[in-house]
Amino acid sequence: MKFKIFRFNKVKSTNNTAIRIIKNHNYDFGMISSDLQTNGRGQYGKKWVSYKGNLFVSFFYNLKNFKISLNKLTKINCLIVKKCISEYYKKKIYFKKPNDLLIRKKKISGILQEKVNKFNHTYLIVGIGVNLIKSPFIRNYPTTHLRELLNKDISKKKFELKLKKIFENNLKRFIKKRV
Repeated sequence: MKFKIFRFNKVKSTNNTAIRIIKNHNYDFGMISSDLQTNGRGQYGKKWVSYKGNLFVSFFYNLKNFKISLNKLTKINCLIVKKCISEYYKKKIYFKKPNDLLIRKKKISGILQEKVNKFNHTYLIVGIGVNLIKSPFIRNYPTTHLRELLNKDISKKKFELKLKKIFENNLKRFIKKRV
């Protein structure tokens, strides 16, 4: 399984762009990446603050051949993002339900999942934001970023490609084998 990459300079939301691509094209697996996101979304209708240089991507995939439940896929998607971050940050990374990853009790990443139907197929969109170079100020909810934790810059492009590879390698284990 390979995710087709769709790169943009600027989008309103990578999840909205994934919805548009699913509805207008015939791809079972895709990854939307953007340098800038002007109207990023988080859980419960909250806004995701998107600073240029941070990571905002959305993966989408057709659920027709997956042999596990959506609840298990949700947990796997969080673990995949955690695994990618842990390749840079070697200390403890915590998962906070429903969709946040924390380091030192500060949010470093958020994940927004949405289902979209097209004809008789259901697609899962996994929107991922990771604070690579800057983190927003959120009252009563501390945030952090990898540059602050590691005292060095992280290549967004390398992080993105590493995340794509981890998604591909991990998700292929859950696809039903065709006979």
